[in-house]
Amino acid sequence: MFIIDDIYPPPSAPNQTSQKDIIGGAGTYSALGARLFSPPPTQSKTVGWIIDAGTDFPAAVHSQIESWQTSALIRPREALTTRGWNGYGENESRAFRYLTEKKRLTVDDLSPDFLGARSFHLICSPLRCIDMIQQILTHRTEHNEANPYIIWEPVPDLCIPAELPNTLQAMKHVQVISPNHEELASLFSQTHPATGVDRALLENHAQRLLASGIGPAANNNNGAVVVRAGKEGCYIAARDGSARWLPAYHQDSRKVVDPTGGGNGFLGGFAVGLARTGDVVQAARVGSVAASYCIEQVGVPSITCAQDEGMGRVEEWNGSRVEERLAEFRGRTG
Repeated sequence: MFIIDDIYPPPSAPNQTSQKDIIGGAGTYSALGARLFSPPPTQSKTVGWIIDAGTDFPAAVHSQIESWQTSALIRPREALTTRGWNGYGENESRAFRYLTEKKRLTVDDLSPDFLGARSFHLICSPLRCIDMIQQILTHRTEHNEANPYIIWEPVPDLCIPAELPNTLQAMKHVQVISPNHEELASLFSQTHPATGVDRALLENHAQRLLASGIGPAANNNNGAVVVRAGKEGCYIAARDGSARWLPAYHQDSRKVVDPTGGGNGFLGGFAVGLARTGDVVQAARVGSVAASYCIEQVGVPSITCAQDEGMGRVEEWNGSRVEERLAEFRGRTG
């Protein structure tokens, strides 16, 4: 979903100025995470997403989205654009509420090209996840298309014990489930300490999900749990028995300006990495680097082009080259 955000900093921030008309929304940051690793003119067009532009849709926002050269479908809406209020507390805590009516996307909104994608990032309830996947797979079967990678991000409000049975059922339909550490703990009626992430608790919860089976039976339930844990990085546990932590890309907290969208950007990059490598750890490295760009500023990162001898014009995001940052991170975490 595309949202225009108003962002309010935590009480301890030296600058208490709020930011208005900021491009946001989970779907937006997911698309951006994928776009970072998909330069134009060809690969950028493989990133598909939908934007419902209301009567108040800013022209500057439209131009910025067009500059990314993705396959964004910008549809006019006879209502206000979906807008959100984001208020931050300490330790990266966040409060959110909608300021206008939200426009939820369905499988019926997807064009045949979108339905033919190699990977999908779904952000929804467990039962809606199952329903959407069944619709996607029905379409692909009718068109003799191979099954895609499905990465499911459960909605925070339904990461509760009452939804655990539905969550376990939905996991049978996806290759990867990726809650954050707080959402995962909430599924099991627990919380992390205010001082930070309890790694042992997180690992225990991830293994409990994994033991219930994840992934289609046709693939021997060979899926993975990828838990996003903010500044602690991410924990990856797969059905083949492998499990490991990857650190967050930024180890200097001064590099993190606004964590909004970091987790969604991670999963957009992860989806691209998984589609291209089939390896969840490699995909998580791509996701970690994608997240690093999303959190270096309020709003989305800036894109420019630089001249490189022998390569012509190359993209830079926030003044750095994505592939170089990924190579450095691979070297650090190999």
